[in-house]
Amino acid sequence: MKSQETWTRIFGRGLRETLEKLPLDFRDLKEIRVRSGQPLYLWYQNREYTVGEDGRMEPSRFPGQAFPAEREKGPGRERERREFSRRIVTEQELMETVECMGNYSLYAFEDEIRQGFLTVRGGHRIGLAGKAVTEGQSIKTIRNISALNVRFAHQVRGCGEPVLPRLIKEGKLCHTLLISPPGGGKTTLLRDLVRLLSDGYGGRPGASTAVVDERSEIAACYQGVPQNDLGSRTDVLDGCPKALGLMMVIRTMTPAVAAVDEIGGREDLQAVEYAAGCGCSVLATVHGSSLEDVRRKPAFRELLDEGIFERFVVLGTIEKAGTVKAVLDEEGNEVAI
Repeated sequence: MKSQETWTRIFGRGLRETLEKLPLDFRDLKEIRVRSGQPLYLWYQNREYTVGEDGRMEPSRFPGQAFPAEREKGPGRERERREFSRRIVTEQELMETVECMGNYSLYAFEDEIRQGFLTVRGGHRIGLAGKAVTEGQSIKTIRNISALNVRFAHQVRGCGEPVLPRLIKEGKLCHTLLISPPGGGKTTLLRDLVRLLSDGYGGRPGASTAVVDERSEIAACYQGVPQNDLGSRTDVLDGCPKALGLMMVIRTMTPAVAAVDEIGGREDLQAVEYAAGCGCSVLATVHGSSLEDVRRKPAFRELLDEGIFERFVVLGTIEKAGTVKAVLDEEGNEVAI
């Protein structure tokens, strides 16, 4: 799904025809928000756009602002205004898109749906919102789906190359925590670091690497097959809770490197501590704006005080996704190349 012709196929016919009119470079398209009875929004080239009925798109405006399309004309350089008619998503269009994304067999995706998402061919992730059907303390499924967040997978090969040398100490990968706000690029960087470590880089041999991918965001497995390139020596445990999965792969796959995305609960941190104690290098991510921000989380404070993590990579905001702000050691000092 590298071209506009192919990525639009995951949408129902009505929305697909609208999207195919837009002058988009897929490489700069991050997400599309589809809500029943609401305008169609894109996050494109690091800003939000509203889609129009006629195949135009305008930067989203604040309430009370008009949506004019202006063009200069005539000797007096008068301006002609055309009303911008926003493209409203109908309930039928949303449901057609959900069916299309589920290959018209949504029952086959029940395990993913109860977690609030679908993964489609190409590794693209569809977040779901609607009526949650619960059973005890668990979500059994989501019905009456009313909103979709289509997040497009863009593997950025090579983004880890400038960072990786600063994560190596005495020939071994340090236990490393990647820190960024949501959408800041930590999973993209994690993915490329895994690929480099698995295949080898800079004359270094590749290492056996295990990925515990609870929400299918690292490998983006579709029907069990990773859609992203994680290297030739990488084993993926897809859809398994992080804490359980980490301990499982350490025992069964004996990796040199174990990678996991978005740790947070105490069970996750205990599993990280277990993996680190087994001689396996741990590569993990967490939501946060800085090392100090992460340290304020009660569950993390103890783990950081114990010095489990030896390197911290702090990334930029969503506007500057993937930008490395700092690489710090366990003392909080900048690590030079």
